[in-house]
Amino acid sequence: MPSPAPTVLWFRRDLRLADNPALVEAVGEARATGGDVVGLYVLDPALWASAGPVRQAYLARSLRALAASTGGRLVVRHGDPRSVLPRVCAETGARSVHVAASYEPYGRRRDDAVEAGLAAADVTLRRTGSPYAVAPGRVLTRGGTPFQVFTPFRTAWLEHGWRAPAPLPDDVAWAALASDGLPDAPDPGAELPAAGEAAAHDRWQAFLADGLADYPTDRDRPDLAGTSHLSPALKWGEIHPRTLLADLAAAVRSGAVPDEAAATYRSELAWREFHADVLFHHPGAAQRSLRAVVPEDAWATGAAEERLLAAWREGRTGYPMVDAGMRQLLATGWMHNRVRMIVASFLVKDLHVRWQRGAEHFMARLVDGDVSQNQLNWQWVAGTGRDAAPYFRIFNPVTQGVKFDPDGEYVRRWVPELRGLAGKAAHEPWKAPGNAPGYPERIVDHATERKVSLEDFAHGRS
Repeated sequence: MPSPAPTVLWFRRDLRLADNPALVEAVGEARATGGDVVGLYVLDPALWASAGPVRQAYLARSLRALAASTGGRLVVRHGDPRSVLPRVCAETGARSVHVAASYEPYGRRRDDAVEAGLAAADVTLRRTGSPYAVAPGRVLTRGGTPFQVFTPFRTAWLEHGWRAPAPLPDDVAWAALASDGLPDAPDPGAELPAAGEAAAHDRWQAFLADGLADYPTDRDRPDLAGTSHLSPALKWGEIHPRTLLADLAAAVRSGAVPDEAAATYRSELAWREFHADVLFHHPGAAQRSLRAVVPEDAWATGAAEERLLAAWREGRTGYPMVDAGMRQLLATGWMHNRVRMIVASFLVKDLHVRWQRGAEHFMARLVDGDVSQNQLNWQWVAGTGRDAAPYFRIFNPVTQGVKFDPDGEYVRRWVPELRGLAGKAAHEPWKAPGNAPGYPERIVDHATERKVSLEDFAHGRS
């Protein structure tokens, strides 16, 4: 009599056991047939090479945490999933592979190819769940078309609703199988947060208890610990947004947090889902502007572009809020969201460098780098995306700094040359010559470049 065949759970952006519908399905099938579950992570060289050292290091740590939660039975195989999955199924006799569906361009192409390869061997790829509360493509207008504007999308998203968190299966029988081992990640050169499912839940519970109530006012303040810092965990699926949404609702019902605070945080999750939806419907948005806003000859090119980019990347533009953000990114692999908008606006509208160059740098350095969120947020700032900020909205790095870092604490933390300047004077060091030794002069004049951008915008419309 043949031995019971296992099922395969293919982990990708769901590096957790709790609230994992694909795991629930895999365990249910395995128990019905008397088999085990092969917990598999495929180290895809294409994705590994594009991740950069910060995300590589974080992913390696998250996989170690996942391996521990499976009793050391996480199977890591290195190679192209199109060939690895059929080999694993042939090796184990598995007749099905369970996954959470992917919706980004590369993931969709990969999964379609894997599905075809498995089908040729009479193995089924079963997609259950996704990295989102509502899968991209589900929320449509009354006319059945994708939403172009965030606010009505959010309204429809809230009306659509989402499932309750999936239960955590008891006593999963993880199969023992040879593994290629966890990846050797390089030194990230940055101070990374703790990785893994348990760390994500600890961070979330601490924020629920101590940070969420003040989130509407503190979230724009980079000098305060006013955000949840869950973006890396959401990127890798160490915690699911459905879990966050359920906890938000429970916190409001219990009176632990104000409804306004929960609604504000929920809205930020909706932005994440809106951007994923836009990319699902417009996969080319990962590289191309969804609309042109200025003439092609408005952009910096050649040696001038590279010089401006280098100063921006290194945090040596002479504008403290911009430089603090870029240095925070280099040191930690993360940047406060308000500051991300400021530095992006500065690159595109003060330095006249295409948004794609900035997005590329962010994806190389961010621990939470995610294609839909990164690219579409850049398009929002550049005015080229769906429901984007108008191109004539140009962030003034000085006024933004004074407003959101009023005492200059954030810029002094990341730009030590400014520590001799007290209070908001740190945002305008050129007004206190001699008090910021070693700090560079402004690379451009914001007022002048703002006029240039507005003129370019006017020419693009004519």
